[in-house]
Order: sequence, then C-alpha cells, then structure tokens
Amino acid sequence: MADGIKDKVAIIGMGCTRFGERWEAGSEDLMVEAFQEAIEDAGIDRKEIQAAWFGSCFDEVNVGKSAAPLSMALKLPFLPVTRVENFCATGSEALRGAAYAVASGACDIALALGCEKLKDTGYGGLPDMAILLGTKNRLIMPGLTAPGGFAMMATRYFAKYGIDPEEGKKILARISIKSHKNGVKNPKAHLRTEVTEEQVLKAPMIAWPLGLFDCCGVSDGAAAAILCRADMAKSFRPDPVRIKALQIAISSGEELMYTKWDGSYVETGFRCGARAYEEAGIKNPREELSLFEVHDCFSITELVTYEDLQISPRGKAGDDVRDGFFDLDGKIPCQSDGGLKCFGHPIGASGLRMMYEIYKQLQGKAGERQIKDPKIGLTHNMGGFPAMNLISVCIAGL
Repeated sequence: MADGIKDKVAIIGMGCTRFGERWEAGSEDLMVEAFQEAIEDAGIDRKEIQAAWFGSCFDEVNVGKSAAPLSMALKLPFLPVTRVENFCATGSEALRGAAYAVASGACDIALALGCEKLKDTGYGGLPDMAILLGTKNRLIMPGLTAPGGFAMMATRYFAKYGIDPEEGKKILARISIKSHKNGVKNPKAHLRTEVTEEQVLKAPMIAWPLGLFDCCGVSDGAAAAILCRADMAKSFRPDPVRIKALQIAISSGEELMYTKWDGSYVETGFRCGARAYEEAGIKNPREELSLFEVHDCFSITELVTYEDLQISPRGKAGDDVRDGFFDLDGKIPCQSDGGLKCFGHPIGASGLRMMYEIYKQLQGKAGERQIKDPKIGLTHNMGGFPAMNLISVCIAGL
C-alpha cells in the first residue's frame, strides 16, 4: 500500500528572483538568477544535479515548448529534464515532479524551477485564454473570465451566509490590506505599498464585488528549489526543510454541470487539503499549522480557502479575518510574504515562490517579516475557476 512521500525528500536550497516589471531581463536571465541563488544556498555544484523539472505555462509568449530552454540557460547538458504545465499550479507541478523522482529513488538530487515573463506581452492580464481547454472552450464557455468566475463565488458566499454585501466587501478589503502590509517588508515583491480600507473600497471595479485591490496582477519572475533524499540532507546543511505531503487534485468539472455544488467554495481545495493532511499526519490544521501561503488570485479565493483547508469553520472565515487570526502577528499568518497580491502572478513561478517563503520562514531567515518559531508550513496553489480547477497542496517542516 502506498505510504506517500512524508519525510522522504528534503529541500536543501532555494532561490527566487525579485518579481516585477523586469524589462532588463529575459526569461533565461530570470532562470539563471533563481538557479544561482539556489545552488549557492544548497552549497552544491551544478554538476551534482541529476534531473530537473521546468515549469512554464504560456510557452507561446515565453521560451517556447520543451525543456530545452532550461538546459540551455543553466548549462546543464545531457540531463533528464522535463517541462511541465498545469495552469496556475505549474510551479508546484515542477516541485512535485522533482520530489517524486527523489522519493522513488530515480535520482538523489533534483532541481525544480519555474519561470514566466508576462509583462512583455502588452496585456494587462493573462494572454489569450480562448483555447486553454481546447477548441470546446470557445463553444461552452466563450465569455468566462477569471474575475467574473470568482466574483460569482463572492456573491454566492455572501448570500449563503447572510452577509450584507457591503460588509462582505469590507472583509475582502481586510484581506488585501493585510497582504499589502506584509509585502512592504519583502524586497522581492512586485508591489510594496500599504493600502487603506478606503483605497480598497473606492478602487475601480473589475467584476462586482471585486475591485482592483481584490485582484492580483501579472508579473515577471522565477523561483527554484533543489531537493535531495532526506537521509542525506544534513550533509549539505544543518536546517533542511522536509516535505511532509505533496498532493494535487483536479476537478472533472462536474461541479459546474450536474452536482449540488453551490458555488460558495472550491470542492477540489477541500479534497486536496484533506489528502495532504492525511499524508502529513495532521489531525487539526487550525492548531498544528504555523503559517501558510494560498493562491490569492482574488480576495474571495483566499477567504474561501481558509475554510476549504479546514482552518476556519464554514461561514466563519470573516470572523477570523476581523480578529487578525491570519495577520503576521496572528495565530496562523497567511501570505507573510505579501502573496499574489504583492508578487503578481508569473504563472510558472508562483507555486515555487510560495514554497520559498515557507522554506525561509522555517529556517528563521525571513527578515523583518519572520514569524516566531514556525514548525509546519503549507502552500496552496490553484489553477482554473471555482467550478473547474486543479489544486496543489504541499506541507513542509523541519
């Protein structure tokens, strides 16, 4: 019977570029920047890497198809390198490939790297998404947008739990205010400006009730991780971070078509989180987690994820937000690095950027945003829409 990968794989080095409008750097430059930090952090030579996974989502506007761009940019000849893409969870998918390879015994040391450069495209948001699900996308959901899909989740959530829409908007605003406050402390964040409730509530509307500050932007960036067998990790460094669980779950889209799903939560998030807790041996996430990074593409996504991950009771996440439960000095800080709201979302890099923050926090190296004595961290990386999506949840600890 499968027993998962708990404590079989450790992260011994990580790197992350500054995210932002990186006009001065190409995708290859960003890959090298993240990789260089990672191998220096691990204290290894590049020749010790035995396999690599490369995450890049919009290949048409970046480095193209195949894994060759990673081998060429990093000068890693003749290694087994695989390019992966899984919507917005592409970076986490790269980490999963590398972790599973090490856990299986296929290699001892592996690299996971994600990179995306979206600010050069000229779009304010993501590139053309018309064929993301193939040609049928044009027939069955031609007008679907991410802001529109998540806005409907917000209105459904408000209606289900009897939350006055104006009060609901204030709860969502509190989430963005918290993340921007944390992002100011992070020199690698794209946006480093605090915002007030008035600014958030009066910002231009994108898709009601989601205003400008309820939505994350796109960005340029890369992040990398070097993994090895857990039993050899301390020969490289005294504080390796062990992977306790790494799960992915993908919806069949049945929520949209023929089930009783009511649109107020993400079923895949709940199921993926539950599997990850089982693999990690976590019984009570509200008491056992030290911090977490979630896919806050929109403020409402972060709100319902508190509940999907069983940290807040259903319908009560707003109370935790008001109480500061997820603030940097709260019981379980969420988005201690500023999250997608402050980093933006270069698709292939985001999942690994989340793990970079958990890795640094667990090692006590997160600078002025360091939380006190963290033990267990979690990343939640989501791709798709509330009704049809994929979720990756990774749990890590010392």
